[in-house]
Amino acid sequence: MSLPHARNLVGGRWSDGRATGTAHAPATGRAIGTFADADAADARDAVDAARRAFRDTAWAHDRHLRARALLELADRMSARRDELVRLLSRENGKRPGDAAMEVDAAIPKLRYNAALALTDTGRAAETSPHSYSMTLHQPVGVAAVIVPWNSPVVLAVRSFAPALAAGCTVVMKMPAETALTNGLLYEIIAETAALPAGVVNAFTESGNDAAPLLVADPGTDVVSYTGSTAVGRVIMAEAARHLKGCSLELGGKSPMVVFDDADLDAAVPVLTAAVTTFSGQFCMAGSRVLVQRAVADELRARLVASLEAVPVGPDADPEAAMGPVIDRAQAVRIDRLVAESAAYGRVLVRGGLLNPGGDDAYVRPSLVEVDDPAAPLVQREVFGPVATFEVFDGEDDAVRRANATEYGLAASVWSRDVDRPLRVGRRIDAGTVWINDWGVIRDQFEEGGFKQSGLGRLNGPRALAEFQEIKHLVHTPR
Repeated sequence: MSLPHARNLVGGRWSDGRATGTAHAPATGRAIGTFADADAADARDAVDAARRAFRDTAWAHDRHLRARALLELADRMSARRDELVRLLSRENGKRPGDAAMEVDAAIPKLRYNAALALTDTGRAAETSPHSYSMTLHQPVGVAAVIVPWNSPVVLAVRSFAPALAAGCTVVMKMPAETALTNGLLYEIIAETAALPAGVVNAFTESGNDAAPLLVADPGTDVVSYTGSTAVGRVIMAEAARHLKGCSLELGGKSPMVVFDDADLDAAVPVLTAAVTTFSGQFCMAGSRVLVQRAVADELRARLVASLEAVPVGPDADPEAAMGPVIDRAQAVRIDRLVAESAAYGRVLVRGGLLNPGGDDAYVRPSLVEVDDPAAPLVQREVFGPVATFEVFDGEDDAVRRANATEYGLAASVWSRDVDRPLRVGRRIDAGTVWINDWGVIRDQFEEGGFKQSGLGRLNGPRALAEFQEIKHLVHTPR
């Protein structure tokens, strides 16, 4: 029986590109399909198609068309929701519930951005008698969107939906690790009749030729990238050659700050989920547990028991709470980092490879206690189910430790005191701070990072600004 094959979508037409790649299931390491593997020439074609669509169609000027297309796209995705969930779970390794969480988060983002397309406005004023000024928000042009493999559906939508709402056309590079899921997303886009051909162009790449072209080519006007801080720096440096705008959501090491008056019954399940959801492959993963000394012993014991009890297994196992990481190489890398941490920390839960001699990508959760916030496991984004455990004394020490890394994407503060979380949250350098919770994202409110966790904001009204220019029109009477 032949394996399914995923194609690319360029200029409203299907493209097989110039090379073919193979998709694998992380649960087994076996081939589950093939895909059109793009290169720089394919990217060049996609940029040209997006440029033509921006110039020749009504997309940039007709907000009603944009809203209609985004709503139709949401309906199309909703109709094929179950297919997306099954394929994402199989190809990415997410538990079915986690895959459903991702897809179900993407659909309302499309509808929210459809509303933004209709409600976005400028300003106007009579600046002096009979003299008027107004501002118009205009699309920048062609948006280059580069998507990571950890949550490809929702992170693609999070970037391309506001770009489309703003009136940009899109060229999107998606990761080879989720090639079949990408292909299904491309089918949903192609089925959306209200989208003019060439407004959204999307391709999958396993190498590193097409993505750099999207950043460097003068045919793109803005770059929206989600991924590592190291790559984000490279993108920003290259984009600067053309003074090209960048929206970058980068790495994170989210501190989960637990005070001595916290409700530990409520906290422990959330702290566990914060490092095991998506197998820890989440930029906002709660990978640092900071606990006040008075309750450190109790929380340590309870968190160790909770993490050791997390069942790891395939999506066919209804008892499993965590699936594999994306591939065997990542599992081996994560296992090595935990082993190395024994040189400077106390390994409380030694997770590691579920099947040391196998081809699968299962790795169990780990917890390592460290005293020095400069320790490698604290400073380095692991991108796997590994958390550190640190003990602090008082609010000042908690804030000092929470801010001890170069990252500032998210944080969480746990306390029954009504004022303390707000007081501490204001002092933590992070774009999102949850109070007695974790992982809550609201489409209406902005999301992004401080420090080396990125530039710009997605979600919320501010997301449109990442893809717009502001024009000032001045009318003076004659």
